[in-house]
Amino acid sequence: MFRRPRTPQTPTGTPDPRKTGINQEPLDPTRVLADLVSRPTQEGVLEGALSYAATLMGGNVQGYAVVRRGQDRVAAVFEYPKTLLGLALTGPWAQMRSRVVPDGSRELFDTNGPEITAQLEQAGLSGAQISLVVPLSVRGRHLGALILDRASSEGIPPAVQEAVTKWAAAVAPILSILEGREEWKQAARQLTGALVEAVESQDFDSLGHAQSVTDIAQKLGRAVGLTERELEELWFASMLHDIGKIHGEQGHAQVGANFLHGVPHLTEAQKAIRHHHERYDGQGEPDKLSGEDIPLYARILAVANAYVRLGGLDRLKPQAGKGLDARLVGLLEKLPQ
Repeated sequence: MFRRPRTPQTPTGTPDPRKTGINQEPLDPTRVLADLVSRPTQEGVLEGALSYAATLMGGNVQGYAVVRRGQDRVAAVFEYPKTLLGLALTGPWAQMRSRVVPDGSRELFDTNGPEITAQLEQAGLSGAQISLVVPLSVRGRHLGALILDRASSEGIPPAVQEAVTKWAAAVAPILSILEGREEWKQAARQLTGALVEAVESQDFDSLGHAQSVTDIAQKLGRAVGLTERELEELWFASMLHDIGKIHGEQGHAQVGANFLHGVPHLTEAQKAIRHHHERYDGQGEPDKLSGEDIPLYARILAVANAYVRLGGLDRLKPQAGKGLDARLVGLLEKLPQ
């Protein structure tokens, strides 16, 4: 029999994103994206985007994000007071293109009336000497912008501007999805797909790989009798199995597993991602697990991943009982291709 994972416990509540500390310290992409998946809110997404953008700029940065819904309004802040949230503004993001504003806050103060500028002054925005403006756009639709301020006149190199712009391009689809989500389950899947696509787009040959692996994994999951709840977790495991490659190829399985740290209802998916490069004969990584000591989802994922990468059953079958669970390979062989 296939050894099934223990049923995960459903979390009793969703933490308030304002209490996660996301804007208290620089975060790496995995931590930021994990926070977005586990607690998807507009403010949380934009706080995470600002926080990581600040690390790309080398720190000593304050910032805010505006969203475009009729009138541009402040939707998130980083190291600025939250009294700015909801404030209607016009400013240097009007043209919706990436740009460095060398005179800092002057343009912002010149385009808003005295009542608004008084609030900006009180919040400390007049201290900006140089600003980086980066739009948040999806397929030509302008959703808003990130504005990152530095109190010193130190320049912003083109490479840094490009890195922040690329990061904003990865975040924008998530923001777009959150605008119209109907329920958490649908939003979480769409968020995950958007994140995976952002990572896969760095390597043209990888485009669509996660979805193909997921399709095979779901067929195998049904064949071994997984419940709908278990299939849902397997879906996340297979869609996210290569997300760790945002940090490069080496050790990506462990990095990807860390991506789901702190998401209690996906603990088995986290294990599957960590162990999907184990081998049935015990010669894999990272922990050299063998046989059924390898979690079931990880064994399913390994077979699905190998099938997609090798291009078919003929190349897969020699791995049965060596790198892969022979019973799962046998099940796959019986399924409609």
